Amino acid sequence: MTDPGRGGGGSTGEVATRDLLVDLVRIDSTSGTPGEADALLLVAEVLRRECGETGAVSIGYTPDGAPDAVVVVPSARRETPTPLLLFSAHIDVVPVEDPSAWSHDPFGAHIDSGRLYGRGSSDMKSGLAAALVAVVELLREGRPVALAVSTGEEVGCRGAASVAELLREHPIGAVIVPESTANEVVLGHRGALWLRVTTSGRAAHGSTPGLGVNAIEKAAAVIGRVSELPLLWNPQLGWESVNVGTIAGGSVPNIVPDRCVLDIDHRVIDDDGARLTDWWMSQPEVSAVDTVLDLAPVWTSADDPWVRGLGALVSSRPASYFTDASVLVRSLPAGTPVVVWGPGDPAVVHTVDESVDLRAVEDARLHYLSVGRAWTGADVAGEA
Repeated sequence: MTDPGRGGGGSTGEVATRDLLVDLVRIDSTSGTPGEADALLLVAEVLRRECGETGAVSIGYTPDGAPDAVVVVPSARRETPTPLLLFSAHIDVVPVEDPSAWSHDPFGAHIDSGRLYGRGSSDMKSGLAAALVAVVELLREGRPVALAVSTGEEVGCRGAASVAELLREHPIGAVIVPESTANEVVLGHRGALWLRVTTSGRAAHGSTPGLGVNAIEKAAAVIGRVSELPLLWNPQLGWESVNVGTIAGGSVPNIVPDRCVLDIDHRVIDDDGARLTDWWMSQPEVSAVDTVLDLAPVWTSADDPWVRGLGALVSSRPASYFTDASVLVRSLPAGTPVVVWGPGDPAVVHTVDESVDLRAVEDARLHYLSVGRAWTGADVAGEA
């Protein structure tokens, strides 16, 4: 993991983190592409090589045999295992729509004036690199820490279920998601409920629309009432939201469409999807409602003893995005503290010329080392 000939000066850990970040960014791991598995297997290879006998590495697979998660936990098992401090990251990135719009190759990992440029540099390969290098060192020291890396987070946390399964026999005491927070501790985020809403009509010739029932017009009527949705407010997470993301109906202008489908994105503050699903289903124009994605909200109190001891600035605002924590919290003991805390720059996530400050990446690695060395598994709300 460390090659003193690459990347110039800095501490051993700093060079290792920078070199790993360069290697990761140079792999196009866009969600759903072969590069996603390539990057994940690189992570597994680095963990096996660097952890040696101190870490046990396991890989999860999809039903069709593609790797979708990697987990490393301490090799030594105790009679009464100490709850682990888990770092949970993802390897996939969003697509680069127009490479020519970038100042540098989006997968070139170009470094200029202390910033590394490339797709995924902020979201979230910088956080992954900092956490991986820290976890390797902590495992070598015998600390009770773990790292999980998933695929498909950008398209609905698809690999997180494999992470939960790989960790099923390992007690987790707290979770750090090293997403893009500019190294502020963020205490949670809303969940997501994506619904596919269908309206049905009756086809007819476009010249005689009165003989048919227009499914697009029915969908438009429902869209006109979205302000009536029973959206809730939470003092920590704010208001729930709704976005009509896509609409698809009809085939040609001269046929009255008999079907229209809406894709709806709700960001939610509770884990009861029935409240919103029932509203859509109760609309007279709607013929079917299907749940596409159901992710739980995440929140940890600023008064949590572990959070108070992190030694970093705690944000008063939730993250605007969701993370794999939305899946993991459903398999964790109630009250397990979960924070989002990473070096990426939220202002450049998913943008042209996405980049990250390498000083922030090194600060994150040092933060993670400090928190890992202080971790005992005691004094956490979720301890069994």
